[in-house]
Amino acid sequence: MTAPTTDGSAGPLPRPTRFSDVKGWFFTADQLLFDWFLAHQRDRSVPGDLLELGAYLGKSAIFIGARRRAGERFTVCDLFDSPAGDAPNSREMQKSYATLTRRAFEANYLAFHDELPAIVQGPSSAVRKHVADGTVRFAHIDASHLYEHVHGDILAARELLTGSGVVVLDDYRAEHCPGVAAATWQAVATEGLRPLCITGTKFYGTWGDPEPYRAALLGWLTGRAGIWHEVQSVHGAPLIRLSAKGAAEPAHPVSRHPATAEPQPPSVPRQRAPQPAAARPAPRPRRGPLRRAALNVLPPVVTKAIVAARHRSRSAPR
Repeated sequence: MTAPTTDGSAGPLPRPTRFSDVKGWFFTADQLLFDWFLAHQRDRSVPGDLLELGAYLGKSAIFIGARRRAGERFTVCDLFDSPAGDAPNSREMQKSYATLTRRAFEANYLAFHDELPAIVQGPSSAVRKHVADGTVRFAHIDASHLYEHVHGDILAARELLTGSGVVVLDDYRAEHCPGVAAATWQAVATEGLRPLCITGTKFYGTWGDPEPYRAALLGWLTGRAGIWHEVQSVHGAPLIRLSAKGAAEPAHPVSRHPATAEPQPPSVPRQRAPQPAAARPAPRPRRGPLRRAALNVLPPVVTKAIVAARHRSRSAPR
């Protein structure tokens, strides 16, 4: 697959060889929660399809797609490189997502999956024309950060989700996204959205009965290494807050283009550098016949005196 390069020509897109190669903001705590919620629904045969509003370069979509069950439909809606419908949204797209293209998303997704999800290229407000009400069990909303758009996305998710469906809202507390925070907590206060849990970046909630999810999630969290959690009361109901800075990430989708080791040059036996010969002690001077005779005949005291005298004579200055 190719995409326009900076000079307008077509060039190959890089193919990610592992999940971490895909750019995006999808942290360990949310990977663990996505994995847990989708597995919890799978194990209890919760019916429904999957939905993501706002995909960027596909990191979370790749993760969700790997957990899609046979017969389920996964829909991804994003503007990609289409023009936005209003001036504020256009400014946001140019500021934060100027390099986003549909081709880049597709190249990343197809590096991990055999086929693409159902793609709706356009504003998130168009998704209800492509997804039937009451058919979605898990929806991830990470599209526009403007209040009016997020509020509309939340109301759309309420209609699209099944009775036990879960919605995940990104950037619900980010400093640069006050509109997301306002729309999120407004939905809790006035639109019947029931909080389940929060991380540093995402809010998880449902319009169904939250207790089965809360109880099961608390059971899973209890004693789990690397994950800290607490329970607070918000709007008269429990809310689980968690952090997973010390936890291991869940299993990642495997790239269809794994990295291959670069060929190594044939090995050549290493030759040892010649080692210097070990130093040998200087040979001792051979004893002459008269000296050998003196050592054998004279008493030791006399012999020592003669040897000392000879040393003194040799060392005396000349």
